[in-house]
Amino acid sequence: MNKQDIKIHLPSGAAKILASLTDAGYEAYIVGGCVRDSLMGRTPSDWDITTSARPDEVKALFPKTIDTGIRHGTLTVRRDGESYEVTTFRVDGDYADHRHPDGVTFTGQLAEDLKRRDFTINAMAYNDERGVIDLFGGQTDLRDGIVRAVGDPGERFREDALRMMRAVRFSAQLGFEMEDATRDAVREQASTLSAVSGERIRDELEKLLLSAHPERVRDLWSLGLTAVFFPEFDAMMATAQNNPHHCYSVGEHTIAALMAGVRVDGAQTSRDCGMSPEETARLLRLTVLLHDCAKPLTKTTDAEGIDHFKGHPQKGADLAGEILRRWKEDNRTIARVKNLIRWHDQRPESDAVTVRETAARVGRPDFPLLLDVMEADVHGQSSFLQQEKLTRLAEIRTVWRRIVETGEPVALSDLAVTGQDLIGAGMKPGPGIGELLDVMFRDVLKHPEHNNREWMMEHYAGRMRHED
Repeated sequence: MNKQDIKIHLPSGAAKILASLTDAGYEAYIVGGCVRDSLMGRTPSDWDITTSARPDEVKALFPKTIDTGIRHGTLTVRRDGESYEVTTFRVDGDYADHRHPDGVTFTGQLAEDLKRRDFTINAMAYNDERGVIDLFGGQTDLRDGIVRAVGDPGERFREDALRMMRAVRFSAQLGFEMEDATRDAVREQASTLSAVSGERIRDELEKLLLSAHPERVRDLWSLGLTAVFFPEFDAMMATAQNNPHHCYSVGEHTIAALMAGVRVDGAQTSRDCGMSPEETARLLRLTVLLHDCAKPLTKTTDAEGIDHFKGHPQKGADLAGEILRRWKEDNRTIARVKNLIRWHDQRPESDAVTVRETAARVGRPDFPLLLDVMEADVHGQSSFLQQEKLTRLAEIRTVWRRIVETGEPVALSDLAVTGQDLIGAGMKPGPGIGELLDVMFRDVLKHPEHNNREWMMEHYAGRMRHED
């Protein structure tokens, strides 16, 4: 098909912005990822526009603009209730910090603008009049499943070191392979990733983990990128596990568990945790990535040559916190991942009392997610007792569903009696109230039928008078 024959359906806002720019005598195109995704039959998440109009000329055309990146020629234009980034054709200056150009020069040439972009599949432009503008073989690389840098890959990565993470991330998201020269350039310049902030690295890593191919974290390792931002993973890849429960190194076990995590159906978990499916998946993948991060630090080998990793969950929780802080993760995520790692190696029985008590220790919001972590973990292990472990997890899930459906108590807030009830019954405010509530809670975990206000107030009446 000739490129002029390709028709991309534009959202009304983008179409109107292009029309306004072209009617005013400027060139204007959608560009980058939205062209790539449209050619692949995907729905773009955003629509970026590039134009020969200078920023002040764009401002003069549209009443609602925001100076989101005016220094680099980018404005946000509001149209039909949506936001669109509109950027002037530009040539970037030197990248002294391996991340941002020292300056930009505006140009009237689309080709010059496309030449500065990262990968061929992201360096295409489109408008209805000219069709797809593809100067670097992006359509061929889309067809062949290739991630290839525009021009000299070494120069592209010297300009912006984050592009190396993006190359692996796009490979994971699209299921593509990296072109050889592009791959070699990543390997040669991996150390320059140290110039990139932790949060930008984290964003790319999370997109990779949330893709259909989280196993591509292995590429981050083999190309030398994890050595810069996640050296603990290099140690995991180098740590063997001579143990009946394992058949991989710690790192390869982690990769296998990540792949298993893709197959875990998190819909019910999302409902139980009160989170979106996307957030549930993010917490699951981060936890699985880090769940055994302390194994290299805790490894011992007994007289029979069997490896053990005693204490790795607690040490792993602490180390994971350090890693996530390095990546500028938010405190809530850090706390939840640490909690899940701390409990991930528990092997509770499937009776209702044990399930309620375990859920109480872990916390109701995290317990269903912990079961997903445990399932992924088991799938990454050897076949030794694997089916028994999976069967027990399935039984625990069944018991948990019944607990949720019947509203049995698994948190102190589920108690039918409150501190105010005890004070109303004559107890003096103080630590004795908390102690009695704890006694009541431990009792209803074993006997949920006792979670009745009248029964508890009568049963513990003597204790209340004693405390008084």
